[in-house]
Amino acid sequence: MAYASANLAILGDANGFTHWRYDTLDTHATVDSAAYFTGEALNMLNVGDLIDVFVWSTAIRSGTISTYGPHFVLTNDGTTVDVTDVTVGVVSDTD
Repeated sequence: MAYASANLAILGDANGFTHWRYDTLDTHATVDSAAYFTGEALNMLNVGDLIDVFVWSTAIRSGTISTYGPHFVLTNDGTTVDVTDVTVGVVSDTD
């Protein structure tokens, strides 16, 4: 699966930085590949922005979240956005 603009949403912004949420079926390794974020994301994502990425194991928003983690925008030269690697959080529910 490739970047899907409909799955990127602003959670808030302040002092020139934006906090985003992105839902995907792609792995974190795929998301943190240079040039994953394309199209209008090139005009939206700025260096220093935080993107909380939720990886779904099945259907987005109706399936199961498998992992999550924060990625920060490292570079955006107008043609390529590169984000940081992530320490992946595992989702569990023990009750």
